[in-house]
Formats: sequence, C-alpha cells, structure tokens
Amino acid sequence: MFQLIKRYLPKGLYGRAALILLLPIVFLQLTVSVVFVQRHFEGVTEQLARGVKNEIGLLSDILFSENTDLQDIKLLSEALEIKVDPFTDPVDAFDQRRRFFDLTGFIVERELFLQNGVIGVDLPNDYRVRILIKNGDMAYVLELSRERVSASNPHQLIVNMLIFGALFTLIAFIYLRNQLRPITRLAGAAESFGLGRSVEYKPSGALEVRAAGQAFLDMRARIERHIEQRTLLLSGVSHDLRTPLTRLRLGLAMIEHEDKEALEKDVTEMQALIDEFLSFTRGQSEAQAQRERSDIWQVVEDVVKEVKVGERQLEFVRPDAPLVMDIRPLSIRRAIDNLVSNGLRYANYVRISGLVNGGVLEIHVEDDGPGIPDEKIEEALKPFSRLDASRNQNFGTGAGLGLPIVADIAHAHGGELVLSKSTKLGGLKATLRLGLEK
Repeated sequence: MFQLIKRYLPKGLYGRAALILLLPIVFLQLTVSVVFVQRHFEGVTEQLARGVKNEIGLLSDILFSENTDLQDIKLLSEALEIKVDPFTDPVDAFDQRRRFFDLTGFIVERELFLQNGVIGVDLPNDYRVRILIKNGDMAYVLELSRERVSASNPHQLIVNMLIFGALFTLIAFIYLRNQLRPITRLAGAAESFGLGRSVEYKPSGALEVRAAGQAFLDMRARIERHIEQRTLLLSGVSHDLRTPLTRLRLGLAMIEHEDKEALEKDVTEMQALIDEFLSFTRGQSEAQAQRERSDIWQVVEDVVKEVKVGERQLEFVRPDAPLVMDIRPLSIRRAIDNLVSNGLRYANYVRISGLVNGGVLEIHVEDDGPGIPDEKIEEALKPFSRLDASRNQNFGTGAGLGLPIVADIAHAHGGELVLSKSTKLGGLKATLRLGLEK
C-alpha cells in the first residue's frame, strides 16, 4: 500500500514541500469544521429550536382554544415576534422546502416536528421560517425570523477558514520557496559541473545548506585539480617520449638488419599510442572550453570531408534542416572523428545518420565490421581497454582511448555514448546522444 501511494506522490522538492505544508492545514481545517459544526452549531440550533417549539405550543393553545380572543392572539404574536395567518388551502398546498446545503435546517425540522400540531416546516432561505400548525379543521401559518431557530449557517465559517487558510498557506509557501532556492541552486551547480560547466556558485541559505554548498565547492576544486594533474601527467609523459622515439626512428633508418621492418613497426605503434595519449589530454582540455552556437550537421560534414577513407566507403546521410545548438565544436569533431576512424579501421563501409528523438539528438555511426560482443560493450568504454579479440587485430592496436574519449565528450554535453549491434549493416552501431540546448 505504501509503495502504491508513493507512486502518486510528487517527485520534486517543491511538490513534496508543498504537500508537507498543505496536509496539516487541510486536516486541521477539516477537523475544526466537523467538531465546531457538530458541537457548536448543532447544540445552539437545538436549544433555539426547542425554545421556539415551546412558544409555538403556547401560541397553539390560544389559537385552538374555544374562547379565542383575537386581541390576545395579536399581543402574544407581537411579543413572540411570530406572524400568524390563517391557512385555508389544502394541507398539500403548503410548501416544505429545505436547501441541500442548509446544514442546520435538518435540526430545526427535527425539533419543531416534536411539537404537537406542527405538520409542516418551510425553510425557503436564510431569513424566514414558515410553520404550518393544524388542529381539527383549523390551520395557521406561523412565520418568524430564521435567526430565532438556528445559529448563522456554518458555511460562513468554512468560507472564512478557506480564504484565510489559502492566504496564510501562500505566505508560508513563499517563505518555504526562499528556503528551498539555495538547494535548487546547489543542485543546478552540481548538474552543470557534471556536464563540464563550472558555473559561479556561492553557498547561501540555512546553515546545513551552506555546509553542503561549501562541501560541493571543495569537492569541485579537488576534482578539477585531479583532472588538471592527470592531464599534465599524460601530456608531459607523451611529450617526453617523443624525443627518444625520434632518435630510435633515425637510428633504425641508418642501419641494415633483417629485423629492421619489425622494429620500425614497433616504433610506429608506439608513436600511435603517444598520439592517442595526447588526443586524450586535448579532449580533457577541450571539455572545459566555452560552448558555441553551431550547426551540428555542418560539424559532422566537415569531419567526413577531412577523413581519409582510402579503399573503404563512408556515407553521411545529412538531415535537410540545420540544427543549431550550443556545443563545443572541437570536442564534437574529435568525437565524430574517433567514431568514424574506429569504424573505418575494422570495416569496409561506415554510415553516419542523425535524428532528434524526444528532445535528444542522436548521431548514429554504423559499420559492417565484426562488431563488439554484448558482454564486452561495457568494457569497451573503459579507458585503456583493448578488445582485439572481438575486432580484427591485423589492423593494429591502440591505447584503448578512442571510445572513452567519445564517452567523456558525450557526458560533457549532457549525453551518453551507447554501443549496440547494427541491425542494418551487421557490425557495430555507436550512438552519440546529446542533450539539446538550443
């Protein structure tokens, strides 16, 4: 039952805070209304109606007396503030009305019908009460003020409670929103940092929220220092290795040996690994760059024009309408270039397509190569992971940073990289999903 109720509860912080604020007020008003109406209005109405019932009994004794004196009837009716009129129509012609929202009308009818001779009670409005009394062939209509038989209708109390309850709830919600605003600002700063944007944030609000905000700032600073140190380390190591590799390449070019070709191949692979490390460090630096409004399809087309295809085929199915959005063009170019190069490395045909699906941009890069087994897709997205067993090793090896670089770029744009099997080409299908920020 709790899980069923939880499914329909608000998911946001403002919604839950409003629910916590409103529930006690609503239940308090309901409780006060029920108790007050039942105890106060019902009790007061019973006392007033019983008093009027006794007055009607006294008036009936005089009206239906054999020695009726019209002067006595007039004086008594004026003293009791009850208007007396003979009723000559059939009893069925007397209207007996009571509105459905007249909460005290039922009590008035119940008490007045206890008096002998009362055969009809008419409650047309909040101001008058008409009572039909009969004895034998004689009948009279008694008319008096509604205030004499019941207290003021309780709907006035309910209306006042609703109006002032809504007013005070609005004031409390405004105050509560000001208290929740620092939390939403903290959540926005954390989300922006997760997308690669370091927005300005200053802790504010209650002491606990300020403490959480300061902890976030300290954590963000540590992560940024860690990323900077890692980038500098990889960049420094890669640059330092270039010099000995260059000397090795020159030395191999001047000697004649039967293993020369194999050694030159090893040096070439080491050079490729160093280039991947440098590409990874550049990707980390570009992830902190400012975004620019660019046509994403034009960026993809520029990459396609610059890629060296050789004997393989590369096709880009460009959508007709341009899609201008806030992106980091260099990062997107690097991501598309890595996906295309990965496809051309293991396949003969690579196809690029794109679409917008539910507010998310999807760029698909498919190939007809051997693909990646489902059980190794998660491992393929880890840095320095090599899956040469699932792809053709004759094309050489890399450092295992191509797909992780694309995944990092996707995360920096509020998206993700999804790997799956291509149903059209049979190879690998890499889907770059980016959140639209037009």
